[in-house]
Amino acid sequence: MKTRAIRIGATGGPEALRLEEIDVPEPGAGQARVRQSAIGVNFIDVYHRSGLYPLPSLPHGLGSEGAGVVESVGPGVTVVKPGDRVAYAGGAPGAYSGARVIAADRLVRLPDGIEERTAAAMMLKGMTVEYLIRRTFPVTAGTTVLWHAAAGGVGLIACQWLKAIGAVVIGTAGDDAKAELARSHGCAHTIVYTRENVAERVREITSGAGVAVVYDAVGRATMDASFDSVARRGMVVSFGNASGPAGPIDPLVLSRKGSIYLTRPTLFDYTATRQDLEESSRALFDVVGRGAVKIRIQREWPLAEAAEAHRALESRRTTGSSILIP
Repeated sequence: MKTRAIRIGATGGPEALRLEEIDVPEPGAGQARVRQSAIGVNFIDVYHRSGLYPLPSLPHGLGSEGAGVVESVGPGVTVVKPGDRVAYAGGAPGAYSGARVIAADRLVRLPDGIEERTAAAMMLKGMTVEYLIRRTFPVTAGTTVLWHAAAGGVGLIACQWLKAIGAVVIGTAGDDAKAELARSHGCAHTIVYTRENVAERVREITSGAGVAVVYDAVGRATMDASFDSVARRGMVVSFGNASGPAGPIDPLVLSRKGSIYLTRPTLFDYTATRQDLEESSRALFDVVGRGAVKIRIQREWPLAEAAEAHRALESRRTTGSSILIP
């Protein structure tokens, strides 16, 4: 069968994205073919497109998150069956497509109460939040955290989930409207980084102590502020590069800042096994299902306009989640 897909023949800017007609093969052993209803747009797609995170070969598809219905399965597949509503995050890039073949053990079945559009907007971002706040640094009630880009797709999920835990969230945002959005989703304090000194405000809010943990997906523009905001023996969790990768870090800086910890985790390592994947997705489905976390889809783009979606994401014109519709 044939379908439309977004592919790149060379790395570059949004103009590198090309809409093509491709063949979708029958699934092989351990695989499933999914007819997709919606596709998530994430910064990792930008990193693949630009070459910051190299793809295995070119030309290649993009996209790491989607949701739809299983059309067929290959030999040996038992985790899903034709007709199942499913979603996924991670694995080999190639989500920007009307249909695709994917490893079946990377798919999770959707509960009845979660729509496919919602799933495509939340799987990668939501499971990222899950592993960051429950396993990388297990946040408990009363913990004060700093979250950069609190009005973004990951940030809005994190603010709600952390508030449900009982944590105190300090969030950074680029303007007053984004700061208000973050507060409406659970941020106790917001810092508009374009006019306020982040580390100074964090120290004011925490009476000089700093925060137990900083979650930083921005990278180059925020790393110094992250180090200056964390408490003695606290942790800086770097999980993205929205402003570009952070520069080299002298390990002595960690001791000078108060014997702090720095880690750079990835979703793949926290969902590498089927058990990890199922437990992470169940935790996400639970908080969304009971209304503790609401998924905000700010914009839906036709698949053919993927380049415009990338431009909006990179220019910080988006809040919440963006999805593509095949």
